[in-house]
Amino acid sequence: MKLANADFNETLSISEDDYLQWVNEKRNAIVEYHLKNNSSYQKFAGKNSFDNWENLPIMTKKEFQKPLIERLSDGFSIKNSYVNKTSGSSGDPFIFAKDKYCHALTWSNIIHRFGWFGVDFNTSLQARFYGIPLDFVGNTKERIKDFLSSRYRFTIFDLSDKVLENVLTKFQKKKFDYINGYTSSIVLFAKFLQKKNIVLKTFCPTLKCCIVTSEMLFEDDKQLLEKQFGVPIVNEYGASELDLIAFQNPNGEWQVNSETLFVEILDDENNPLPYGKEGRIVITSLYNKAHPFIRYDIGDVGVLDEKSTYKKPILKKLIGRTNDVAILPSGKKSPGLTFYYVTKSIIEDDGNVKEFVIKQTKIDTFEIEYVSINELTETQIQSIEKAITTYLESGLHFTFKRKEKLQRSKSGKLKQFISLVK
Repeated sequence: MKLANADFNETLSISEDDYLQWVNEKRNAIVEYHLKNNSSYQKFAGKNSFDNWENLPIMTKKEFQKPLIERLSDGFSIKNSYVNKTSGSSGDPFIFAKDKYCHALTWSNIIHRFGWFGVDFNTSLQARFYGIPLDFVGNTKERIKDFLSSRYRFTIFDLSDKVLENVLTKFQKKKFDYINGYTSSIVLFAKFLQKKNIVLKTFCPTLKCCIVTSEMLFEDDKQLLEKQFGVPIVNEYGASELDLIAFQNPNGEWQVNSETLFVEILDDENNPLPYGKEGRIVITSLYNKAHPFIRYDIGDVGVLDEKSTYKKPILKKLIGRTNDVAILPSGKKSPGLTFYYVTKSIIEDDGNVKEFVIKQTKIDTFEIEYVSINELTETQIQSIEKAITTYLESGLHFTFKRKEKLQRSKSGKLKQFISLVK
């Protein structure tokens, strides 16, 4: 960590004028390393040298659907590397590795960005809204890590009012410095506070900020969190196999990590797009020697702001995952989160509905599962159907199912839109 922190700080000191040259040197170096030392990448690239960055093939998750030992570079093993598994929220989970220096740089980056909001990993107490393994060994391991990392973990598999009442009590008793966790769980807590007309900062004066991650944060949810928590709300976008990808800075910009990653926006033909244009997010890990992530299509769609630079790229918009697309009877393709957002604008107006998910079961049929105090009225259902017809197209069919609680992944994440249509 000492070496990683020193090198990370040195990268931060590189001037804007010199940054493009630094990026080119780093990305070329990691490609040359893997072409020389990683037989799996050599086979994938079909060469052992390169002369043009844009001719390098695009990696996707399907390239990683084979044993990890076959993907490691020479000199690296499961024992001498950091090994973990992706959450599988994209539908394609896989095991990956980072060399220990690369993993240390990831933490240097996290520590630096959290520090923007007064969070000190050595002393700050975290209120953690994350999933946790339910088996004894996995659960115990996470609890020990929480203890050593100054984290208090709340369960997110049951977020009933009775449970949230106990959460609020903990905030009264413990001097939490910040909240960190899954967006949907934290939003549910904020809705509970709204119902009780409570601002969390008055119950827990030590609270500095709230950092949400792993799920989309909509603007109206952000406003709700700011109002009910009384602290800055920070939006984080990352991937466990890579690093933090973007992190909201104190100026409200979603600043992309340019210190350990190289982020491109590509069109469907893999051509780089200019700033301001929407495309696939493709990322290169500049330091991971154990396992190649070179021009890796992470499966998300986004836009880099026109004011971006190589040293300070700004993520203007994160649109959603490429596999969360609704294909409609007319042939139109629409991001699934469009359905979610349009429905959300109506369904949560009166605070009755706590959370919901949308499933596309057929090309013209959608199922909306929701948790609420009262069942949706016929008027609300008609309003939702009318709005979706306006924003998308007519002739779509909807069924509404009220649930006690929604199905979450094993990690505790809530997938807001799911298409079951191939």
